[in-house]
Order: sequence, then structure tokens, then C-alpha cells
Amino acid sequence: MKLISTHRRTLAIAALAAVSALSLTACNDDAANGDTAATTAPAAPTQAAPTSAPTTPAAPATSAAPATGGATGGSTGGATGGGAAPAAGTTAKIGQPIQFPYKYGKATGDISLTVTDITKGDPADLAPLNLGDKVKGQVPYYINYKVTNVGSTDMSFSSLTQIKGLLADGSEATEVSIIGKFAKCPNNSFPSGFTNGKSVTSCVLALAPEASKVAGAEYWGDPYTLGKGLNWK
Repeated sequence: MKLISTHRRTLAIAALAAVSALSLTACNDDAANGDTAATTAPAAPTQAAPTSAPTTPAAPATSAAPATGGATGGSTGGATGGGAAPAAGTTAKIGQPIQFPYKYGKATGDISLTVTDITKGDPADLAPLNLGDKVKGQVPYYINYKVTNVGSTDMSFSSLTQIKGLLADGSEATEVSIIGKFAKCPNNSFPSGFTNGKSVTSCVLALAPEASKVAGAEYWGDPYTLGKGLNWK
């Protein structure tokens, strides 16, 4: 993990990713802490650059609640079988978990992923990211999700960040990858001792034009690809 020394300033860099949505990368200083940490998630094969950057907090939220339920491939409702990856395009309702095998580095296990809610924010929330006119006319939405270890593998210090917002018409929302801390949308890696039954909550930030909204989310990471992943609506 690379440490970025900061001097109470906020820097943002905008880049157009090789996908249909604009991806913004923001580096946000923490006023109470001179250092921030940044890691990058593996990019999808069609991307020129990673579109998300998780942070590693000191104490992520965890619980010992086991996973429940799931969704079947290509439809909503039902439950997935243990160890089998649901078909690409599987859609669940927001709040409903989907179980699938997950690989991060050398660790391979089974997890249950739930997009718990999508919360509309205020454009003023973006001020600390110093993105300026790049986000003019955009409204932030916070995609909150929970990951539960439902397998036998210790997934300590793994991470899951490959989640994108979907607009009401099904197109991709603008994604903001944050380097550093953003209190409105904390992004948490899996903590130490992330064994069977343990859960961690996290968040990704997406933007929508004022005339639209972020109505759903897609997980496009392993074993899926961008546009052919798991969906919540």
C-alpha cells in the first residue's frame, strides 16, 4: 500500500475511462490526519484504467450475521446454490443477497454480497473532493453494500470495490474513485479474521444528472466482467 503525504490540500484528477460512463478520481485529504492511503482494484479487461480505489480504514464495521437468501440467474427472487456462480445478468432486489465464489489475490472463497440501499446525497457533499465544474449538475448517490464470508476460507485483508451505479434508463452512472477518506461514503477492506459468518459494510460513490437518478447497481468483479455482472434494482 502506497502512502501519500499531504499538507491539508485537496486534489482531484478527472479522466475519461474506456467505458460509457465518466470516471472521476478524487484525492481527499483528512484534516485530522496528514497521511492517506490508496489502493486500486483490478481493472476489467475492457478498461484502460481501474475505475475504483478502495481505502483501508483502521477499524471497518463488522458483524457475525450469516448470509441469507439470494437471486437466481437472469431473474429476481429465489436462492443461489452454495459454491456456484450465478449467471451473468442475475438481478436481485436491493436488500437481497447474492452468493458467489470470490477470488482476491491468492485467497479464494465464497461470499454473499448485498446492495443494502442507494441513498441520494446533496451536491454540496462533493465540495471536499474539489472536483469543481467536473461535477456541475451532478447529484451524488451512495451505494451501500455488505459482504459476508459464507465459505471456509479466511479472506482477511481482501477487498471488494467493483460496483458501479446504474441510472434509471439502465446506463452507467458516473463513478467517483476516492483516494483517502470521505466520511459520507467510507470504503472498507475486509478486516483481519474475516472468516465464515463475518461481515463488512462498505460504500461506493456514483453521480447522476439532476434530471435522472441512480436506481440500481452492478457488481462486475471476479468472476464477472463490466456489463455482464450481478445487478441490484
